[in-house]
Order: sequence, then C-alpha cells, then structure tokens
Amino acid sequence: MSDVTQLIHEYLRHNKKFPHVFCPGCGHGIVLGSLIRSVHSLNLSKDDVVIVAGIGCSGRMAVYVDFNTVHTTHGRALTFATGIKMANPALKVICVMGDGDAMSIGGNHLIHAARRNIGITTLILNNFIYGMTGGQCSSATPHGDLSMTTPYGSLEPSFDIVEMAQAAGANYVARGTTFHANLLDRLITGALQSPGFSVVEALSPCPTQYGRKNKFRSAVDMYQWLKKNTVKLEAIESGKAPKSDPRIPIGLFRDRKLDGLEEKYAALKTKLMDGAR
Repeated sequence: MSDVTQLIHEYLRHNKKFPHVFCPGCGHGIVLGSLIRSVHSLNLSKDDVVIVAGIGCSGRMAVYVDFNTVHTTHGRALTFATGIKMANPALKVICVMGDGDAMSIGGNHLIHAARRNIGITTLILNNFIYGMTGGQCSSATPHGDLSMTTPYGSLEPSFDIVEMAQAAGANYVARGTTFHANLLDRLITGALQSPGFSVVEALSPCPTQYGRKNKFRSAVDMYQWLKKNTVKLEAIESGKAPKSDPRIPIGLFRDRKLDGLEEKYAALKTKLMDGAR
C-alpha cells in the first residue's frame, strides 16, 4: 500500500460519497490533503482532533475527515470552536472557513478570536468569492474583479487577511497557496504546533465561479497565476526581491509563543481554587 493510499484509508470516512463535491481544479482538495499530512506528521490522535467548519465549499472538509467534526452555521464556526476549546483545552481544535465565511459574515468572530488569542488553528481557504452560493462578491474579492453581484467589477477594496490577523493579535499568521503545496504543509504543521490563535490563509482557485467570470481559460491558468503572482516572504526579507514587489507575499509572517486564553483561564482557575483553600 502506498503512503498516499494509507493516508486516505486512515483519515477519510469511506461511507461518504466519493469522489468529493469540489469542482475540477478547485484547490480545496489540496488543502484537505495538506491538513491530513500535517496531522499525520505530528502523530496526533484522531480522537484528540476536532474539525469545526462553517458553510460553503470549504465546509465539506468536515464531512470527509475521520476526526471529531462539527459542521456549523454560516460565519459562526469560530464561536463553536471557542466553546469546544474552552470546555476541553486538551483537544486540538481546527477551524476551517472560506473567505466569505471568515471575513464577511464571520469577520467579527475572527477579530475577537485573534484578540483573545485562544488556542485554535484556523484555516481560511481564500478563493476570492462565495463559491457555493452562486459566486457573489466577498470581502476578499480583489478590487475591480467580477462576480455575480459585481458584474462591472468590484468597487470595494479587499481585506488583507494576514494584516487583519496580525493587527487583531493572533500568535501565528501565515499565507500559502495550493500551488505551493509543500510550503502549505509546513505552514499548517507549524500552526498546529503553535500555542494561542493560529491563522493560515490558503489561496485556493475557484475555476467555476471566480475563474470563468475573470477570464481564466482553465484551472491550469489559475495555478500558473498563483505561481507568477506570489513571492516568498523570505525572498523579500533577504533582499532577493524588492520590498516594493507587487506580488502577493507568502510564508510565515508571525510566530509568537504567548499563552492562549484557555491557558490563562486554567491558571486563573487554579489560583482561585488555591485561594479558596
């Protein structure tokens, strides 16, 4: 049995309908593979891992993996994840959301989860659009790009997810793409090992809703676009690429080791109980 086949049999639920519902060329399956490889590399027990997902294409990941899983309401995945982590801090809680789910409908929850620095690993699958519900513009849709609700181009600036997460207080902040799969593996593995709130943005092509409207001829063109229009952060930091490089930087932007909210809560609980004695 090959390593890939072994991972499939070990981590996916075989009573679910396969092949998965992701469209041909969608990057979400690559993120799913990266997540599974990262969990496997850390030898985490499946019983100790919880996947919490919102509504959207990315939400299907919670259906396929053989962990503890919760498929929650739109934009509210982080509220469920927060409750789970505070109730049982020993669990490795992973929250999976799309850009619309995390930054538009769930934007307020993302800000406060980062501010609290609670020990949740958050994966934001950014395909620049609401993919499942018809291709509407999201808060991550680039300025000028087309969608069902912006047929003449978006007039609004988009959120920078990395800058938002850092400003709000997240411990670990990274950005990868589904073209750079090996880098994405490393970033997710690092996030799973980090204390406090971790955010990994994964740029993931949506050929069906975003690509067609923005004149990408094929999914391959979208992956080529990711290759040409991203630059590794280490290249900028080492001077191999200029700081003014217009391409999207990818890599690890922040890696702090501050205690998470659940750790502070446990310490306070112990202190108060000791005082009561």
